[in-house]
Amino acid sequence: MIDDDSKKSRMLTCNHAVPPDRYVRCHIMLLIGTILFGDKSGAGVHWKFLPLLRDFVNIGQYSWGLACLAHLYRALCRASRYNCKEIDGPLTLLLGWAWIRLPYLSPLSREPRSFSLANRWRNWERGDRRYRYLKLAHFRKAFDELQEGQFVWVAYVVDRVDPNIIPPEIYMQSVVWSATVPLVSFECIEWHATDRVRRQFGFIQGVPNQEQNLDKAHGEVLTGPKNLNWATAPSHSIWVMHWTNRYHYVLSELSIPSQHPLDTYMNWYRSKFGNRLALSNLVGEEDASNEDMDAGNEDMDEQDTDEGSQDMDEDNEEQEPHISPPNPLPQEQP
Repeated sequence: MIDDDSKKSRMLTCNHAVPPDRYVRCHIMLLIGTILFGDKSGAGVHWKFLPLLRDFVNIGQYSWGLACLAHLYRALCRASRYNCKEIDGPLTLLLGWAWIRLPYLSPLSREPRSFSLANRWRNWERGDRRYRYLKLAHFRKAFDELQEGQFVWVAYVVDRVDPNIIPPEIYMQSVVWSATVPLVSFECIEWHATDRVRRQFGFIQGVPNQEQNLDKAHGEVLTGPKNLNWATAPSHSIWVMHWTNRYHYVLSELSIPSQHPLDTYMNWYRSKFGNRLALSNLVGEEDASNEDMDAGNEDMDEQDTDEGSQDMDEDNEEQEPHISPPNPLPQEQP
């Protein structure tokens, strides 16, 4: 047996230094498994990401934003199925996008000058406790009543985001943001249909092109030891090449025809999808849901009388409760 003194001696004389980059790799794996490419397991990280950390010097050259967006699109695709009840993927990105472009649906921003932009709402529940009591029926109704000026199409221009907040190297790549290309990340391929949201990039919206058919590549599932070079895989090579030539597919302004392009688009949209999405019609027993929401608000108001509400009042000094949508923002010109 080895006594405790011997163990302590061995521990104290151990001079094996841990390389600093090992901790960095561990942190990157944590980000990959939780923030960027999290799955429904909530704990695991797929083995396919491990080779990316082998060449540590060049890890910053990978298109992490592309891969993250591809996984979000794949998660949204799966979540749209009628029998799906959960969603995974980079949900921080999804919420950040929604709250920036639909500010009347977002909680109060606590740190408006933060970067990354999602940090604006870090610890939002401390300053906007009423937000957590809003029910699904409330948001569906708000979507149904959405007005033209309430959606922020161009979200990152100078008059909306201080140019000193977003690093210049990010704006340097902004020309490729509008590229209509496939988003490729290992086996995952999703289409970046920028021609359907031209206003998001400052252009006039016309009738979009036919939906792109990704064929078998869209249904590829990574199971088993598929350690493939996807750039040469028969199902993916054409899409990888399309992405490589992404600068050829950047949006440009449409020539203006005699009929206003936005009117043309709206006529096409109404013929395909009708005037309104009417999400409220999907809510079963609407009255019961509203009663639950009212009851929750009453409980919340009672709780606001306790000592904890004083903290909220201090955080929300000179701010009104953030429940109902404000007046529409000034209408943007298409």
